[in-house]
Parts: sequence; structure tokens; C-alpha cells
Amino acid sequence: MRFCRYDNDRLGVVRDDRVHDVTSVLEKLPAVRWPLPVYDPLIAALPKLRGDMEAAADRVQGVPISSVKLLNPVPNPSKVIGAPVNYHAHIDEANKDAQINFGKIIKTIDHYGVFLKSNSSLSGASEPVAVVEKDRRTDHEVELSAIIGEECFDVPEEGALKYIAGYAIGLDMTIRGPEERSLRKSLDRFSVVGPYVVTADEIADPDNLDMEITVNGIVKQKANTSQLIFGVAKLVSYCSNFYRLYPGDIIMTGTPEGVGPVQAGDVMHAKIEQIGEMTVQVVRRNEPLPAPAPAA
Repeated sequence: MRFCRYDNDRLGVVRDDRVHDVTSVLEKLPAVRWPLPVYDPLIAALPKLRGDMEAAADRVQGVPISSVKLLNPVPNPSKVIGAPVNYHAHIDEANKDAQINFGKIIKTIDHYGVFLKSNSSLSGASEPVAVVEKDRRTDHEVELSAIIGEECFDVPEEGALKYIAGYAIGLDMTIRGPEERSLRKSLDRFSVVGPYVVTADEIADPDNLDMEITVNGIVKQKANTSQLIFGVAKLVSYCSNFYRLYPGDIIMTGTPEGVGPVQAGDVMHAKIEQIGEMTVQVVRRNEPLPAPAPAA
């Protein structure tokens, strides 16, 4: 099943490029009061609600997905986790490009571990990315995103995939500079997730998916998730060794080689095999940012 959040927080089931409104199913979610839960209620209830969502989709006529505004399909994760330099070829290009490494030797994910991105950086496929064009280079990074479906902690790699509710395309937008990753990757709309969530049962092997991103029609990144240093199961296990994972938590699994700058007016088109594709506009951010400190 594929489901999306669209327009004014409508819930839709996606079938053959059409969105079927199943928002009525949300009435079956448990009522909540302060303090609010730390997880996404829809993702937590998905196993129970899936049949109702499918049945509701059968009863309504769909509208073209191109006619709706696609929002981030997982609005309430407790955290967004990033996996740095998780492809060997990306490490090589980072060490060759001073605007990426900023005077540092780039190592592998084994050295850095993972990092957290602000929840306020989340956006959907129909929401443009805003970039600062003076003194700062902003790069595209296409990634497979895994959405946790069940609370877990300290899980072994074997069997870790059972804790995943589904997958989506992710764009881990990045401003280059010497600051910590969590700062440079957490600007508003710098964590694009979409165009919808594909439930895990439809993805037999997340470690064997072709991915690609074009900018203005030119291919910039093209790889397969089989090239991940930490595969998806290992990432879930690794993250759960440090953090308790909750339904709705998003793990961006890392980007392959070919990262590069975008500017206002550019159009990014990302796709991942068995998931789908999304087109994201780039616009200019009006507010300036501090200039980066010089490399040591």
C-alpha cells in the first residue's frame, strides 16, 4: 500500500497515480491529550488501520496525484536520523572537493556514527526547497528513507527490518561549511520526504534499489542501495543501540556520489525503484546566513 498526506492534512491511498481520500479513517485513531505521545499516531496504528484504509479507498473515486499538494507523509516523528558518508564513492568525492570537506579528511560512517536532523526541517514533494545563494553552497543528496513502524531498542541486525513500516524517497539538503552536520542539514525544508510512504511488504529487498536524481534534466546521482556501507537492517540496529526508536522515526540511509549545488530556479527530480518519483522546486531564501568560518 502507498499512502500520502496532502492538501490540508488529508490522508490518501495512492493507486496508479491517483489519490483516494481516506481521511475519515483518522477518526479511529486513539484520542490523545497532553502530554502528547512521542511517536506518530498514524504510523503506530497502521497495522490495525490498513484494512480500513484499503476499504475506504475502494469506496471513493481518486483524483490525479498531480492535482494535489503533497506534504511530508510522516508529520510527527520523534526524530529524523541521518547516516553520513554511507557510500564509499561519496567518501572519495568528498575528500577531493574542498567545498565539501572544508579542510577535513572525510571518513566512513563507522567513524562518525549517525546524526540528528531537526523535525522542523521536514517537508513534502510539493514544497520548494529554499537556498541561500551568497557565500554558501547548498547541495542535493538523494537517499532512501526508512520509516520505523514499531517501538524498539537495542535490536540485532538480524530481524531488524521487521521494525520498518515503510519507505520513501528522501532529500537530505545540505549547506556546506565547517559547522556540525545537524546544523547545516536542519534548515526549514531541508529534509524532503515523499512523495508518499510505500509499506514495507512491497519492498522485498531495500538493499537492492536503483536510485537517481536529476537537476534540470541532467543526471547528477545514480546508484543502487546495494552499495550502502551500512545496509538498512544494520542501520536500524545501529541506531537502536543509541536511541529508542518510535513509530514514525525517519532514518535517511545516506547518499551516493554525485552530490552537487542547486540554486533558485532549479528543478530536482528524484526517483527510487519500487517507490516512485517526485519533483521538487528550488527557490531563493530571503534571509541571509552567517558566512562560514575559514578552514583551519
